[in-house]
Amino acid sequence: MATVAILGRPNVGKSTLFNRLVGQKLAIVDDTPGVTRDRREGEARLGDLHFSLFDTAGLDDARKGSLEARMSAQSEEAARLADVILFVIDARAGVTPTDKDFAVRIRKLGKPVILVGNKAESRAALPGLGEAHALGFGEPVAISAEHAEGLYELHDALKPHVGKAKRAHEYADGEEGAEEQGRALKLAIIGQPNAGKSTLVNAMLGEDRMLTGPEAGITRDAIVSDWSWKGREIRLWDTAGIRRKSRVQEKIEKLSVSDALRAIRFAECVVVLIDATLEIERQDLALADLVAREGRAVVLALSKWDAVAEKAKTLREVESKLEDVLPEIRGVPVVTLSAKQGRGMDTLMKAVTQADARWNSRVSTSRLNRWLEQAMERNPPPAPSGRRIKIRYATQANARPPTFALFGNQLDKLPESYLRYLMNGLRQDFDLAGVPIRFSLRGGRNPYGE
Repeated sequence: MATVAILGRPNVGKSTLFNRLVGQKLAIVDDTPGVTRDRREGEARLGDLHFSLFDTAGLDDARKGSLEARMSAQSEEAARLADVILFVIDARAGVTPTDKDFAVRIRKLGKPVILVGNKAESRAALPGLGEAHALGFGEPVAISAEHAEGLYELHDALKPHVGKAKRAHEYADGEEGAEEQGRALKLAIIGQPNAGKSTLVNAMLGEDRMLTGPEAGITRDAIVSDWSWKGREIRLWDTAGIRRKSRVQEKIEKLSVSDALRAIRFAECVVVLIDATLEIERQDLALADLVAREGRAVVLALSKWDAVAEKAKTLREVESKLEDVLPEIRGVPVVTLSAKQGRGMDTLMKAVTQADARWNSRVSTSRLNRWLEQAMERNPPPAPSGRRIKIRYATQANARPPTFALFGNQLDKLPESYLRYLMNGLRQDFDLAGVPIRFSLRGGRNPYGE
């Protein structure tokens, strides 16, 4: 598939164009310059054209080693990987000195370039479009990404480049259409700001795909990457740090947190990353509880483990707090790792695949009811008001997460403590440790027989 990168200075509408071409609001859009930081990839469609599209932070002349310089390096990497570049300018603002500088840098990349004059929905853009010829990329394509204007012209400009790149990829890769090997596991990495999520994702991918650094809150969008671990296809989400709601004030951070929460709902398994060099906070456990309430498989990972002095003591404290605060996901796996040193990756992924297998597991009806009978013999249901609650039958109604339907009388009066007793028994006897378990209480007779 052909790859297209969107480049340009900050705040010319690159993310708005990205969202328009992928058909979803995947990238956070705001009037504040520099909202986009990591490069984001999506599957784009424009008429009969299908291509992979990179949204970037844009090119920037910044101090070496600064966050802005690292953002610019990510953009240049996207351009290096692309078959064709969309160089976007703000047509209303006209050609700026920064645009001219970037035109020189883009020309040095040696890639086909299509000049795009965005925000051209009014006559105010005409002088700017005229100035754009001086950049040396030919006639600019006038569009309005926000209002979906000029997309036919953009299609015509892209078509020869996308077609040529597609043929080149097909020749290099051989025949396309090989069947996908198994289901891709959807995995999200979440945690508080500066827990090391992007460093972990980079270690997994084996490349500096995500921006990292000492500054908290670098990641803003939830960035998805396709990856493979020991032959298993993975869709991997890196997300923005999630702080307590009371601490989130800025509009962009609110959008970033919303994007991270959406990634949790898309995921099947979620790694909650905790900075092991700091004392575990209630917010860390609240994030694990949030994942469980969303019904996703959970793995806890303690990052920066190489910097922890009292390792055994720290691990005991974390496991003790989990037992006290998160009994609903008792047995959740806890993995220690150092992404910077590349340690613990295999252990983490083994825990992830095991958690996913438990999340997808099913218990046969016959085994479940034999177990239920023994569980009730050991601890019969209570008898509120002198009339004993009867559980006649059970079946697994769903997996992902495991959901069990209980049939009987007065089940609406079953206390939480008894449901927790059943939940803990299911975890222990059917290897469902760390997986959220749900019950569906249904009155009436056994629908499968007497």
